Amino acid sequence: MPQRVMLEGAGPGAQVPAHLTSVPISLIGTNTDYSDKTVKGKVVRKGPLVSLASDNFILKTVIEGNAPASVCLCASAVRLFLDELQDLTTGSFLSTDLCSTLKITDQSNQKIGCTVFCEKLEDHPKVFQVGDIVRLHRVKVQFFNNSMTLVNTFGFSVLAFDGVEGGSMEPRTSSRSFHLDQEDRRTVEELRSWTSSQALLPPVPTNTLSAAQPKAYFDLTCQLLTKAPIDSSCTLLRVWDGTRCAHTLLKVIVEQNVTEGPSSFSKGRESLIASVLVYDNHVESAKQLKPGDFLRIYNLRAIPGSSKVPGRSQSEEEGGDHLLFHLHGGTAYGKGIRVLPENSQDVQELKRVMEAVPEEAEDDFSELNDSLLMEVWSTPPQSPAAETTECSTERSCGHDTQPVTLSELKRSDPGQVHHVRVQLRSYEPHRLHQALKLYCSKCTKMQDVPDDDLVAGLFSEASQESEPCIFPRWALSGRVLGSGNSPTFPRRSLSVHLSTQLLCEDKTRELIFLMGSTLEETCRLAAGYQNIVPVTSSGGRMTLLDLSAPFLFRGRKRYYGCKRCSEVTVREPSCAEGVELIDEKIVAEALGVQLLQFVLLMKLELQDATDTLDVFLWRDAELFFGVSAEDVAANQEAQNRIRQTMDSLCPAGGSAGERPWMDLCLTAYRAEVEAGQNQTCYQIFQSTVTKPASTPSDGSTVTG
Repeated sequence: MPQRVMLEGAGPGAQVPAHLTSVPISLIGTNTDYSDKTVKGKVVRKGPLVSLASDNFILKTVIEGNAPASVCLCASAVRLFLDELQDLTTGSFLSTDLCSTLKITDQSNQKIGCTVFCEKLEDHPKVFQVGDIVRLHRVKVQFFNNSMTLVNTFGFSVLAFDGVEGGSMEPRTSSRSFHLDQEDRRTVEELRSWTSSQALLPPVPTNTLSAAQPKAYFDLTCQLLTKAPIDSSCTLLRVWDGTRCAHTLLKVIVEQNVTEGPSSFSKGRESLIASVLVYDNHVESAKQLKPGDFLRIYNLRAIPGSSKVPGRSQSEEEGGDHLLFHLHGGTAYGKGIRVLPENSQDVQELKRVMEAVPEEAEDDFSELNDSLLMEVWSTPPQSPAAETTECSTERSCGHDTQPVTLSELKRSDPGQVHHVRVQLRSYEPHRLHQALKLYCSKCTKMQDVPDDDLVAGLFSEASQESEPCIFPRWALSGRVLGSGNSPTFPRRSLSVHLSTQLLCEDKTRELIFLMGSTLEETCRLAAGYQNIVPVTSSGGRMTLLDLSAPFLFRGRKRYYGCKRCSEVTVREPSCAEGVELIDEKIVAEALGVQLLQFVLLMKLELQDATDTLDVFLWRDAELFFGVSAEDVAANQEAQNRIRQTMDSLCPAGGSAGERPWMDLCLTAYRAEVEAGQNQTCYQIFQSTVTKPASTPSDGSTVTG
């Protein structure tokens, strides 16, 4: 039966309509029409909401006056635009539940507040930032202070989505069961498109630690490393985001026995860690956090280090430029802490930035200057004035085929070529120097490039061996003075061996066999000789070092051999008639070495509005970047080109809307994986990155 609820305290203006007649609860029966009657009572029990038919529900409650009675209420669930909402109830209530307040809008341009009361925090909307999209299920409309608001009711649930165009369609919710149909997905995409075309959203002050300024408020996405209670109203969180603050960060000293998480870090990591003090109501939230969690801290304030803080040492109090971060009590301006799921786009971006911090250089990371940083491919120096390379695309592969979506491509049979229009969502490896591999064309095996520590160890072992050696007849032995010129690297006399044929042809600097040198000495000498082959003695004969080390140095370039396919024997290189220059192929053939080829291998995660897809960039990687893998192994400019390209296609911290769309050609094929099973794989085919003629130093164009 129709009903109107009048609650105690509704105000002097709340009156029962004149056409309704009040009847006692005790006189209510099942055979009378009560459509124009009213009763007064107190709700003492409310039952579950029961579905009778499509869009038709019944709710049973027990109200009490002088005697108990029951009344049934029917309601419908429909999707409405905000400008179609009407007031359904009037009243006030008291609650001890947690409360969330949202301000929402849609294409109707109506802006309405929404208040959510739930006992458990996990049942509240999982909204990460302004601009997120929410689907509210079972809310009622009411007026408060002459404004329309939405309030959750029994059976309430909420789904939250990333509001950026091209974002994930995976909803954020604690609901165990929910229905998300194609119409819902279309609605989300329409809202994303509409929002991107409107100037609705205020700029969100989201910063990294590197951009933090004293006294500024901002939102910080970070990882929690350790936490510790300071007192009953304050908790310390130690966090990092992989970037370095321009100001010295203050370290708050606490007892180790109260710290949850690692108690100490390397010197390099310590310089990247920020101390965050959370106060009052946020202390309870901090208790639920675990080291390793990825967080977004809202309305965080950067405080100069001159103020007193609990647990701070006297020496630190004197440093006025030290920076500390406070999350003040209360919830004004959205203050709070949110744990981000591992699969969120923001966390993936954060991981990429953090993984780019070189582990091998972490201990002295704070001591690196720009020139040294340039030698670490994965961590180039940050330049505030650097411009982002703009990328656009065109296809030149010659295939006459229409572009398809990723969801359509996944349903296609392997062995075909496809054109797609996509964005780069993520890529591996994040440390770009790890994309450089060694490939054997004979056994088709691929391996990582040995690191310098391993290579230096092999040279060191060989240089300390003093086994007598019988040198081949074609070799002329001599000594050369190393290029060391410091107490750490003194100049040494090194054993060298020359080819008699090359000596007769006056080509003494074209090839030498060097014995007993360290890696650094070999690299220094490589500047003055065209080809250097490091050798050692084994069984009284001259032989190559372990093939984990380079068998040939040519200037800054190093060449490796395949252990499986090589049959090492040190012979005198012979040049064919008319060949003036000795290259790596001639040397490899003379030494019985199967030459390994430098290649680039990356896995890219592509996305469009329909799906995501993992693809490989390998055989056409040199064409894609416009540089050879061999140059990348030795040339800083080539390394920078790849880094700048990847930063343009997938900017760190950038939203999906900031990533360029690429027209690519993909080939699908079947490949054998573990246990002999076949899997469909995809590879980027005949696509390239070029620089626009108008901005040859900055811009780039992706061509497919």
